[in-house]
Amino acid sequence: MGKYLDIFRSAEHPTPAADQPHSGYDKNDINDKRYTDAFNKPKAHNQRDAFGRLCRFCRTLDELERRCPDHVDAADWQQAIEDGRRFEAEWGSKAQALGWTDADLSQLHEPPQRPHPSYRRLSRYDCTGLIWLLQGRPVIELTETTATIRAHSGATLTYRKIKTGAS
Repeated sequence: MGKYLDIFRSAEHPTPAADQPHSGYDKNDINDKRYTDAFNKPKAHNQRDAFGRLCRFCRTLDELERRCPDHVDAADWQQAIEDGRRFEAEWGSKAQALGWTDADLSQLHEPPQRPHPSYRRLSRYDCTGLIWLLQGRPVIELTETTATIRAHSGATLTYRKIKTGAS
């Protein structure tokens, strides 16, 4: 328990002591260069940097931020990143406890080998993860299999997790 308490405390004081450059961090924090770099640059540090490796969804969103997927419009990609970060902050712990996976949040349809010029991955709702469908709308309830979304009109929409394998 001590090392986790130290990690939480370090988020409040991101700059380590000069004589102990990595005090309070476990081996994985020290070896993960993204988080070591964040600790060496206090201006770039934020709570997500310190806890990023503890959240299952953080790394998936970090990967998604690096490059827009093929056959997805840049505006849709940017909105999904924003929605994913908001979902992570508000629902990440609960989603993880309920068994939501990275695929449940960020999955996209696998494009055919030679897609038609008009092909869009987001047109396949049956293969699309939650963050792609939020489009700026908030999640207001989360269960093991569904997410309830508040539409801009005030109505609610229900997203059901994608079933994988045989039913």
